[in-house]
Amino acid sequence: MAVKAVVPFLVAMMLLTGVCNTLLTKYQDMQCIKNCDSPSKKYREHFEQPVLQTLQMFIGEMGCWLVIGAFSAYQRIQARRAGYEAIDESNAPDGGTATPALSDESETTAVANPLKPAHADEEGRVPLEGKNVLLLALPACGDIAGTTLMNVGLLFVAASIYQMTRGALVLFVGLFSVWFLKRHLGLYKWFSLFVVVFGVAIVGLAGAITKDDKATPSHQTLAETARSILMREETVMTAPSQAAMTIIGVLLIAGAQIFTATQFVIEERIMEKYSMEPIKVVGWEGVFGFLVTLIGMIILHFTIGTGYFNAREGLYQMTHFPAIAVSSILIMISIGGFNFFGLSVTRTVSATSRSTIDTCRTLFIWIVSLGLGWETFKWLQVLGFALLVYGTFLFNDLIRPPMKSCVERHPEPLLPEEPIEHM
Repeated sequence: MAVKAVVPFLVAMMLLTGVCNTLLTKYQDMQCIKNCDSPSKKYREHFEQPVLQTLQMFIGEMGCWLVIGAFSAYQRIQARRAGYEAIDESNAPDGGTATPALSDESETTAVANPLKPAHADEEGRVPLEGKNVLLLALPACGDIAGTTLMNVGLLFVAASIYQMTRGALVLFVGLFSVWFLKRHLGLYKWFSLFVVVFGVAIVGLAGAITKDDKATPSHQTLAETARSILMREETVMTAPSQAAMTIIGVLLIAGAQIFTATQFVIEERIMEKYSMEPIKVVGWEGVFGFLVTLIGMIILHFTIGTGYFNAREGLYQMTHFPAIAVSSILIMISIGGFNFFGLSVTRTVSATSRSTIDTCRTLFIWIVSLGLGWETFKWLQVLGFALLVYGTFLFNDLIRPPMKSCVERHPEPLLPEEPIEHM
């Protein structure tokens, strides 16, 4: 009963933190940092630091270690109150059994234990520890590439288009699962992937054909970065049209899903052999992602040093503009919270329920963004969103295929271990 009572709270917090992740990041992108009093918008410069935003995401993921420490301390306190001593389950001959005070059936347990291993010990997995933990640096690198590209894409599109375009992830997860994990896709799943791609294309088209100055306040940094890298300041680069920038943004976000899907597949490969609590996986990937991103920022700062890669300027803006500083702290908190509540929902309810809830997150982001006046309403976007929802629900077996003959009698999960979405 205690678990059922807390489910609405877990769902609400997962939605709240998930919505905040995207909206707060977009809020940062809209902060003016130079020439803010200029009557012409084209002379105003805004905060555009996608690499720093990736770094703050990993800081938020590292915050999962605080949750792990707090929950471990809570377990010890509850064990002592109940008169039991906590034991090291990994050293037990049968893989370990939880004490009554720590078991899932205990009345003291209000939520699913986030420190519980993702797979049962009898599946033959060995604990992921020691130097093998370095394997998690591989999916962390995929997370770096995917998140940074998405942060760049968010500069050029509305928050709702950004979130909808991320729906392309299901396409690459499906394809990579077939190619690398040797999964099988039924006919209706291929159809659902086609629907998702078509929906993403319509969402991108809606952004391209509708002028929306609210969603893209400035593109000065892109021009400066491209000029420095490609043109070496030898040729003046003309500003691209807004339609072109929207298309570029959608392609960047959709392309980023290739790296995110790669991250999921690598995580699944690792978890097929090793066992580790999902929240610890997030924590370790946060540590490795932070270190790799920080080293990359330093190298790029001294080799390029302009635009997105001007780390000194980015850190100055982040620390000297209160709105950016406060939003950075809130983003770190919301990312850590999203991972914790998302994993708790997966454990307490189901992975399928989490997918459904995450789809609702897109709708809330759209509604809030419209309410704040950050974008304009586009009817074509409604059609694209409807197709995305239908394709995603069909792919996740939440609705029946259009033809009964397409239904698989024994469907095979593409990723038995539910992927951990970090942002």
